[in-house]
Amino acid sequence: MDPFLKAAIEEAEAGLAEGGIPIGSVLVHQGRIIGRGHNRRIQRGSAVLHGEMDALENAGRQPARVYRESVIYTTLSPCAMCSGAILLYGIPRVVVGENQTFMGEEDLLRSRGVGVEVLQEPRCIELMRQFIAAQPTLWNEDIGV
Repeated sequence: MDPFLKAAIEEAEAGLAEGGIPIGSVLVHQGRIIGRGHNRRIQRGSAVLHGEMDALENAGRQPARVYRESVIYTTLSPCAMCSGAILLYGIPRVVVGENQTFMGEEDLLRSRGVGVEVLQEPRCIELMRQFIAAQPTLWNEDIGV
C-alpha cells in the first residue's frame, strides 16, 4: 500500500477512535508529509473541519509554490468544500482512497486540470460503510443532507 494513503487511513482510524467520522488526509510536498488531518466536525463542533481541511490547516501557512508542488491524499472522494480548497491553493494532484460510498467533485477537479487518482482501497471502503451503517444521521449531517 502507498505509504501516504496508509498515513491518511491512520488519520481516518484516529478520527473514528475519537468518536468522529473516519475520513483522513495528508498533504505531501516533495515526498514528505507536511500536514495530516482527519474529519473533526464532531470532535470540535466545527462546520468545516473535513479531513482535507484539517490536513491543510495543520500544514500551516505555506508559500503558494508549496501547494503547487504538493499532492493531497484523502481516504474519501473530496466534497465541494474540500475540492474548492484544492483548487484555490492550486494543488495539482489528488489521490483518493475510495469513491464508492461518496462521489465528490472529481469531475470538477479534473475539468480544472487536477490529476485525480482513485484507488478503491478496501480499508477505506470498509471504514465508511461501517460508519454509515452505524451512524447514518451523523453521515448525512456531514455531507449536508
